[in-house]
Amino acid sequence: MMDIVKLTETNIEDEHICCAISDKKCNAGYEQKKSWLKTEFKNGYTFKKLDVRGKVFIEYVPIEHSWLPIDGQNFMVINCFWVSGQFKGQGNGKRLLQQCITDAKNMDGIIAISSDKKRPFMSDPKFLKYQGFEIIDEAPPYFKLWGLKLNPDSTYPRIKPTAKSGTCPDKEGITAYYSNTCPFTDFYTNQRLRAYAEEKNVPLTINLLKNKMDGQNMPIPWIINSVFYKGELVTLEMKSERHLEKVIASS
Repeated sequence: MMDIVKLTETNIEDEHICCAISDKKCNAGYEQKKSWLKTEFKNGYTFKKLDVRGKVFIEYVPIEHSWLPIDGQNFMVINCFWVSGQFKGQGNGKRLLQQCITDAKNMDGIIAISSDKKRPFMSDPKFLKYQGFEIIDEAPPYFKLWGLKLNPDSTYPRIKPTAKSGTCPDKEGITAYYSNTCPFTDFYTNQRLRAYAEEKNVPLTINLLKNKMDGQNMPIPWIINSVFYKGELVTLEMKSERHLEKVIASS
């Protein structure tokens, strides 16, 4: 059985972070994610991965230090959870989740933002349900807050009311939000999306979430990246152009 490695301030320079390992166009984002992790480790943020060259990892943090717009206390928040390709179907997801459960043993439970079906960059809701999670709150258009109680007498966290609008305040052109919690976001937002907006001559506003307050002020319960058009959520995918094409063409 392969080892599970916990990233720390000490070993992070010598370890990969699973995503964008050899994707040269995302080099800047890769380093920004490492820098972000080093800062968040001080707040109890955890990144654990299988000791392989691939996307097999889980990230979680106590709710008191989570950037997500969620109200609650004494729960662990799964920030990113990914088992890809050849590593699926071998119990790796369950092993990684068990790491989170063990680390949350003195807490009331664990939560994760996902959806009603598998979507890019979201934890697989089928897997969460199979592991005992239940939907405890939701926000438009398709966000679901999944929860697993470790203390049956506890109260589940809730999505902040301000993150339940499903729209953003800026109603002109394209609006993008992103954070350095993912190594892909910098390139796809600042280069690819910017080039698309210039080509289409559509106004573009880019918002970088720099801290916990920025994240908790999001109009949706998602901090990795999101793209809106005229205030309406279009997609959470990195490659947003094809989704924007449809919306812009019909507007």
